[in-house]
Amino acid sequence: MRISEILSPAAVRSQAQVSSKKRLFHDLAEMAAQAYGLDAAATLDALQERESLGATGVGHGVALPHARIPGLEKVAGLFLRLDKPMDFDAVDRQPVDLVFALLAPDSPGVEHLKALALVSRTLRDADMRAKLRANDDPVALHAVLAAAQETSAA
Repeated sequence: MRISEILSPAAVRSQAQVSSKKRLFHDLAEMAAQAYGLDAAATLDALQERESLGATGVGHGVALPHARIPGLEKVAGLFLRLDKPMDFDAVDRQPVDLVFALLAPDSPGVEHLKALALVSRTLRDADMRAKLRANDDPVALHAVLAAAQETSAA
């Protein structure tokens, strides 16, 4: 699996700032509607419900919100780079400026776990984070993410 298989160029955005986690999830849901034709309200509800189980800020300025979406055919990604980092209740208490959301089918299966592991490993790399923070053009951001090496799940 490669990031380019789960992340549409239309699902990548650079944004000046977001005022709250709720606003961030609203923006991600709107992106999902535009890029993948998903119902924005259902996506918003799913993201908020998952986040209520525990914060998805994984450290180093990265958040990986994720949710299962009924009717979704395959795993879909959304990437948002924030110019101004925001509080995300991350494990290291650092504000978040790189958000990679994963939306997965509601059906049983491991594809969403493979995708989550792939994205997590990719964004754990300090050089990758630096490249993403150095770009604000969505086309360049997608290219940086798409160029990430294919990795196998351990």
